[in-house]
Amino acid sequence: MPVPTTPITQDVVTIPRRSPEGPINLVGLTRDQLREVLIAHGTPERQAKMRVGQIWQWIYHWGVRDFHAMTNLAKSYRAQLAENFVIEVPEVVSRQISADGTRKYLVRIAGGHEVETVYIPEEGRGTLCVSSQVGCTLTCSFCHTGTQKLVRNLTAAEIVGQVMMARDDLGEWPEPGKPKDETRLLSNIVLMGMGEPLYNFDNVRDAMKVVMDGEGIALSRRRITLSTSGVVPEIARCAEEIGCLLAVSFHATTNEVRDRLVPINRRWNIEQLLEALRAYPRLSNSERITFEYVMLDGVNDSDEDARRLIRLIAGIPAKINLIPFNEWPGAPYRRSPDDRIRRFADIIYKAGYASPIRTPRGEDIMAACGQLKSATERARKSRREIEAEAGLRQG
Repeated sequence: MPVPTTPITQDVVTIPRRSPEGPINLVGLTRDQLREVLIAHGTPERQAKMRVGQIWQWIYHWGVRDFHAMTNLAKSYRAQLAENFVIEVPEVVSRQISADGTRKYLVRIAGGHEVETVYIPEEGRGTLCVSSQVGCTLTCSFCHTGTQKLVRNLTAAEIVGQVMMARDDLGEWPEPGKPKDETRLLSNIVLMGMGEPLYNFDNVRDAMKVVMDGEGIALSRRRITLSTSGVVPEIARCAEEIGCLLAVSFHATTNEVRDRLVPINRRWNIEQLLEALRAYPRLSNSERITFEYVMLDGVNDSDEDARRLIRLIAGIPAKINLIPFNEWPGAPYRRSPDDRIRRFADIIYKAGYASPIRTPRGEDIMAACGQLKSATERARKSRREIEAEAGLRQG
């Protein structure tokens, strides 16, 4: 089928920042957007660039939420800001800490909706798994999030707010008057939480611009990875407009199996997806594409699957992340045995590709890959119901 050339969007509502008569949340605005709202609310145009820089540093470098604490601004201007604007991040409803140190946050956003955000501490780094939608429209049959219907896109404020909320909890904002601590507890971001980021492209792009800005949170683009299930028309835009690293939820080596595991494959199949990846603007040996591959017992884990995967990705600088299936209540699959996963990884490694086996993290608090689902939507379904929705019955 021909690949559309127009941007792909979903017919879902993104909640406005505030009602027209209420204060505007400054979190998530790009520098240009911040300049516009400041001018619209009384900041002289000749001062706007300077004011943007000052406010930006207070919000994103120092983590300040109170305009009256912005001491390099005149008191009258601080009062003017407080009258027209707010600095708000999502509300933390609950925080769970796994035995392995993983933290899972349930956060409440506008409209009373909830999403989950996960912080994963590792040796020398800390990764935050960020959500981009409430629920998900993709219904991948192995993913717990996919059993929750899509409600809406997150705003840029709600995406950036997850990062700020995590830094609050980690105590990572610098303190005025104290030496700067160069240690990064939150050093990496993966857009692998709830939702398909490329179905909420504009808000994800704007949020990552804020996060990457050197005068604020200042994360390098190479420390941000966006994971897509294969929204082919938006893949090139990811390189051109965001510039972060790309991961693809691949999970199968034939269209027949991928159609069932990742239903978006029925719209853009394996061949179309790989064609888009081969044309990816940032593709190089130093910026490889990560193929994510969940290991499902008897479904996609044979030696032939491994060899077919190697043939499919030939010529694409890549690494293969093998993900032991993280089970959830009523899941219609089982995790591949450890020896089967190691055999699969060995075949890929001998073909010249890195094939790390991801260590499951946070399973005891349902924070592992594929397990996220907001608490209000986590009513358990029977195995029979979930298998029927997936169109698969495992023996």
